[in-house]
Amino acid sequence: MQKNWRKEAGPRIEGSRALDRSKVQAPCIVRVPAGGYRLFYTAVGPGKPFADCQGYILSAVSQDGLRFEPEPGIRVAPDPALPHLALRVLAPSLTQLPDGRWRMYLEGRGRADRPTVIGSAISDDQVSWTVEPGIRLDGGVGAPRFLPLGDGSGRLFVFRTEVADGKRVGTPVVSAVTRDGLSFEMEPGYRLRDRTDSLDSAGITAAEVIAPRMPGEPWTMFYSAWQDLPPGAVAPMHPSLDAEAVARGSSADFAAASIAADMSGYRSRIFMAESEDGLDWRRSGIAIEGDGYGGEEIDAVHAEDMSLIAVGDGRYRMYYACCDARGVWRIASAISG
Repeated sequence: MQKNWRKEAGPRIEGSRALDRSKVQAPCIVRVPAGGYRLFYTAVGPGKPFADCQGYILSAVSQDGLRFEPEPGIRVAPDPALPHLALRVLAPSLTQLPDGRWRMYLEGRGRADRPTVIGSAISDDQVSWTVEPGIRLDGGVGAPRFLPLGDGSGRLFVFRTEVADGKRVGTPVVSAVTRDGLSFEMEPGYRLRDRTDSLDSAGITAAEVIAPRMPGEPWTMFYSAWQDLPPGAVAPMHPSLDAEAVARGSSADFAAASIAADMSGYRSRIFMAESEDGLDWRRSGIAIEGDGYGGEEIDAVHAEDMSLIAVGDGRYRMYYACCDARGVWRIASAISG
């Protein structure tokens, strides 16, 4: 997998309607069986389905992978009747099943005092989705990325929130395996530890793995990590961490409060790692980063939560969430060398 990435001009997706005007992030790209591409993404806006809703999954379609047309409606929305999916669903990851249907793995959030989980939904056509009963993986995990291993089996890469003395102290990458796509067994150890240097000092937010195409090639991981605040800076509490926000009714301003935290001095970048077996990983450099708070690029401050797809000639296109120096979140893309 090439380490040189060329950013493509302009956004692939930006807020353009009541459903996504406030914030877009966490994309997932798949091919449409009839041709072209469908890009799923997390969004929130004034058109949200209920007052306390903090985010849902939308979609857009494209023939060339560059110009996308948003599709009407919500693909998957949170459900106040399900405590683990009551407020927000985000970070979709899709896989096609042996019977032709599609399964979406997603991060589910309820109240801030409830650990995040991985849930799933099922679809015949990538458009109409039904949330499947139960929880696929729990324990403060998020940002699922599913890697098929054949016949419906696979490995799910997620971050896992680690807490000590009531404070979050890490979000390393861990993994779980499944034979049927529904029941998962955690694998021992860590795939990648976070907070190893200043660039990942606020934790890893997502990790996607590309399997080798040829014998002898390494496995490749793309992961996004946040850099902590500069010395002396203070960030407002992120609304997803505020256990009393819903009770106060303040979650109505979720997007604005979220962006205020994003822009308080944090940075995020997309990194690469390599492995001989898909389990033990070594870092191999930065794939995507912006030019900082004073920069003009659409990913100046944040680049995270990537999703990749092969486009031919051995190249890949990476879609990723990005935020500029004015706090506007979009979906951007880059293509491998």
